[in-house]
Amino acid sequence: MDWVADKITDRVPMRLTPMNRPFARRSFLIVPALVAALLLSGTSLMAQNAVPAGTGDSFKDTTPLKLPAGQRAAIYEFEDLECPACAHAFPIVHTAVDRYKIALIRHDYPLFEIHVWSTIAAITARYLQDKVSPGDAEQYRRDVFQNQTAISSKDDLANFTKRWFDAHHQQMPFVTDPSGRFAAEVQADRTLGDRIGLKKTPTIFVLAPKGWTQVTDITQLYTVIDAALLQTPDKPAVKAAVKARATKAAPTAKTAVHKTAPSAK
Repeated sequence: MDWVADKITDRVPMRLTPMNRPFARRSFLIVPALVAALLLSGTSLMAQNAVPAGTGDSFKDTTPLKLPAGQRAAIYEFEDLECPACAHAFPIVHTAVDRYKIALIRHDYPLFEIHVWSTIAAITARYLQDKVSPGDAEQYRRDVFQNQTAISSKDDLANFTKRWFDAHHQQMPFVTDPSGRFAAEVQADRTLGDRIGLKKTPTIFVLAPKGWTQVTDITQLYTVIDAALLQTPDKPAVKAAVKARATKAAPTAKTAVHKTAPSAK
């Protein structure tokens, strides 16, 4: 997980028949007990809040989606460096973080089932963040996204990364992750996403004091952040951000999503 603190099924109604009416009568007692038991176990039953309405995914476990203490709002994101939709969302997300001065909690979610080099790129970004600087790591991610269409293989990524290190006057290590630490961090993020029940990348949430909202249309990100900030007492920074949003429209191009591959049976 990356932390940037200064920059967040339709159901057909059941028709009762003489055969199931007695059971249905008893179900009024059974269902509330089942709901209570599942809520106590941490299972998410309620439909998620999404913008636009009705476009959200169904998740398995949303307990990790909690606003960090002391924050009024945060963006919680899963991205894949080989995903075109993630490349489109990246500058919009980071512009929002800069504008609103809110937290960004970023997780890597490489779709290694269909993407051949995204895991390696994420490991390199982790190396830069830990061994060089968070700023260099951020720039590497940005540049990978901007050059994504020219990178089609692991060799292409290796050549791009070598040129990137040279251009930024950094010595590229012979082995980026000798201990496997950064690979383990990326895998931990992937495992977290699987636990939540991700179905695509990017998956972006805005966390607020009263809950979370999945943003499926990146052009609506600023609107969702405005609503989240208004859940807290009015402060000059909040008012300024909302006013800036009102005077400058958010990006208007819609973002596609990159769906995960089916799990192997």
